[in-house]
Amino acid sequence: MSEFTPAVAPHENPPELTLRAVVFGAVLGVIFGTASTYLGLRVGLTVSASVPIAVLAAWAIRRRQGQRAVLEHNIVQTTGSAGESVAAAVVFSVPALIFLGYPLEVGLTTLIAITGGCLGVLMMVPLRRYLIVKEHGVLRYPEGKACAEIILAGERGGTSAKKVFVGLGFGALFKAIQALFGGIKVSIFALIPGFKGASVGCDVAPELMGVGYIIGYRTSLMMVAGSVLASFVLVPMIVFFAGSMTVPLAPATELVSGMTPDDVWANYVKHIGAGAVAAGGVFALLRALPAIATSIGASAGSLFARDADRLQAVARTDRDTPVSILIGGAIAIVAFIWAVPAFQMNALGAVLILVVGFLFAVVSSRVTGEVGSSSCPLSGMTIGVFMMTCGAFLLVGWEGSAYSRLALIIGAIVCIAISNAGTCSQDLKTGYLLGATPVKQQGALLVGVVTSVLAVGWTTYLLNLAETEEHPVATRVVLAAEDVAKAETIESLTDHKTYAFVRVAPNDPIGLAPGNYLADVETGEAVFKRDDGIGNGRLKAPQAKLMSVVIDGLLEHRLPWSLILIGVAIAVFVELLGFRSLTFAVGVYLPLSSTMPVFLGGLVRWFADKRYKRVPDAEDEPEGTLWCSGVIAGASILGIGAAMLGFVPGFDRDMGYHPAVAKLAEWFPAVADSDLAATLFVGFFAWLMFRGARASTAR
Repeated sequence: MSEFTPAVAPHENPPELTLRAVVFGAVLGVIFGTASTYLGLRVGLTVSASVPIAVLAAWAIRRRQGQRAVLEHNIVQTTGSAGESVAAAVVFSVPALIFLGYPLEVGLTTLIAITGGCLGVLMMVPLRRYLIVKEHGVLRYPEGKACAEIILAGERGGTSAKKVFVGLGFGALFKAIQALFGGIKVSIFALIPGFKGASVGCDVAPELMGVGYIIGYRTSLMMVAGSVLASFVLVPMIVFFAGSMTVPLAPATELVSGMTPDDVWANYVKHIGAGAVAAGGVFALLRALPAIATSIGASAGSLFARDADRLQAVARTDRDTPVSILIGGAIAIVAFIWAVPAFQMNALGAVLILVVGFLFAVVSSRVTGEVGSSSCPLSGMTIGVFMMTCGAFLLVGWEGSAYSRLALIIGAIVCIAISNAGTCSQDLKTGYLLGATPVKQQGALLVGVVTSVLAVGWTTYLLNLAETEEHPVATRVVLAAEDVAKAETIESLTDHKTYAFVRVAPNDPIGLAPGNYLADVETGEAVFKRDDGIGNGRLKAPQAKLMSVVIDGLLEHRLPWSLILIGVAIAVFVELLGFRSLTFAVGVYLPLSSTMPVFLGGLVRWFADKRYKRVPDAEDEPEGTLWCSGVIAGASILGIGAAMLGFVPGFDRDMGYHPAVAKLAEWFPAVADSDLAATLFVGFFAWLMFRGARASTAR
């Protein structure tokens, strides 16, 4: 690997951690965190905010007195990206409290978010020298590289800036046609005739095509290969062998013969994918352990250095937060979690947060380096966290629903920590490419976490409250005294009295429909059936619902271990073939419709490298990377803007459009609902990407 030269040399010292950069980044973190909270609750997906924030930073923060502003732009992007990272992890995990029979409280949500977010930063920092510096050229961090290219283009201006903004314009235009005006389908889907259970799909997503170009053909091929295995082998096999069964095949509750391929994937293959991701993460961790130990040892050396001149001799671009602060901070946060009554934490839980959190922080950071944060399977890794947590509980004899709350809180804190660790590593990669000061970036990340968690916590709480309904119980039913006694209390939205929040499980003999009820604290009588906004209506929270199923399944001995172990076996098989299994496992876990646009972007990269006579998948390919960085930014900004229309009265929740805006869907319904039009749309955009990868005639 050739020696790397950052954009800003270590001896240069332009403005970096300034007040205007931190404040602007914090504001953007709150805005994007709020939008991502809604998007995650609505459809179970979020869009990485790092690239659009980088664009806004390069546009808003200007030079002062001739000084370079590139490192200030980086601080804005670093501070702001924490909001989306925390939001995604919160909505994937914390709302599972509702499905497990506990009320969603803004205070507890905020505490979980702030402790998990800060832990993620502290756990990632010791890994920087290994993942960012030593593995430079191996781990691409596609979105981190895109951010660096955008910031540098804004600094340089000229042709480089033009490339970014042309790509941004096309990305925004195409996303607006689709998401705002309803002119093109969101996804293409078709069953394969004569191949029962097999289907092919492709999300019409310019931003994912841009990610595929940046990560390159080989990585995108490995990812889509996992999805091809799932869609063309695993799903058809399940349909073939179980399609004639007259009883449901666990863990599903309906017949396989009545399922669509997507249903089969959601009920069975997703568990296989989770097992593959967990095993692939373990393999990646084992490979990384020696280098991680060396990296941590190098960081710890500064803790015991007595020579002040030696400390001062460390280059600005290699200064990390001291290990004493990292260790002390992590221990202090876990002690805080243990001491605060709201967490109801014990010693085993505190140990699990530290150990499991650090292990998966490594996995998350490495996956982000391989496929980017947008394609990082956070929910798959979180399932792995819950498996390890509940497994530890079962080893000490803790089983049943009584321990579900504790397992969820541990898993939620770790989920937020590993999500922020991945984003932190991506931001540090951007800083490495630009020549930033790591310790200042790490401070900016902590500021971003602290400012964004308040918005994320309150947004989650208020969205749930806005759509919660309470229905009076028609007949008098008294709930079990022990269930009422141990239940948490909550204020009713109907009569504003305080009631016990009690969960009634399916097949409960008391005669009530399953769900959550508000019961009189003294008599135990069920007064209202409470249908929380999250889990009903438009806020389906599919990822959080999956997490509650995993926790219940583990602690109640109902988890489909056979499916999970099939996923583990797939990862082992890929490793034995000589490939690294984690990227392949990500493809097994994600639907083919999500990985296909990534692969198409990688395919465009392959053709561009051939046509323009470049080294295949080279790290330093600037032309197409600049153009695709702009595409990711433009499409991401418009996508989040379209999601925000969900708050505007009159929004059509079934169609996903606002009728006052989606005029193309109204004027050209045949085009808007056409697979052929969507396919041509994707093909035309791929051609534009190919043209955008041409070398510029002038600089």
